[in-house]
Amino acid sequence: MLTAKDIMTTTPITLSPETDIRSAAKTLLEHRINGAPVVDAKGTLLGVLCQSDLIAQQKTLAVPSFLTILDGFIPLRSLDDLDREAEKISATTVGQAMTKKPRSVGPDTTVEEIATLMVEKKLYTLPVVEGGRLIGVVGKEDVLRTLLAGQNNG
Repeated sequence: MLTAKDIMTTTPITLSPETDIRSAAKTLLEHRINGAPVVDAKGTLLGVLCQSDLIAQQKTLAVPSFLTILDGFIPLRSLDDLDREAEKISATTVGQAMTKKPRSVGPDTTVEEIATLMVEKKLYTLPVVEGGRLIGVVGKEDVLRTLLAGQNNG
């Protein structure tokens, strides 16, 4: 049974939280990747920056609706969510725009588990972490290659 360590990219393109947004976008486009892990100097995974995080900067901030009860205002959406959305829209660095605490997998996670996670959570870049440190990345193309390889053998 194939696992993450069998299909992962072992030398992934990474970003630091201090990288400016423009440079990060250029890196993703030049390398034709959907996203990149964000790591500190020790290789600890801090987040993931995806093209969708960068595209979010182009959207308009949705003002929350409020419910008025007894002269009080109750937001129909979390103000924390609004703050996070505003931070992403105005981000100038990767650390501000990235998805923090991203989903990751271990080296022994099966390809089937990876595929399920990608489909159910709409993830296309999964960091592979061991002992808190990034050791690789599995992208949707890595999973697709296993499908093609399986068809060639059968």
